[in-house]
Amino acid sequence: MKLAQIEAEALSLPETERAKLAQKLLLSLDNSSESGIAESWLDTVQGRARELDEGIVESISADEVRRKAQALLR
Repeated sequence: MKLAQIEAEALSLPETERAKLAQKLLLSLDNSSESGIAESWLDTVQGRARELDEGIVESISADEVRRKAQALLR
């Protein structure tokens, strides 16, 4: 199966299944354990929360993020 076919099939999956697939694909790129990945995400989230609390960054809506991501994929 070619990449374009796999991509088309994957994009036709329901959102929750696409999320599960994305997680598995990302995990396949890194040999880190799931607990190590969870710890890294926790560190990232805590850092982001601190930046928001301190006014270093401003939040944007999920809709805005989605629009920007979709524009990049076109």
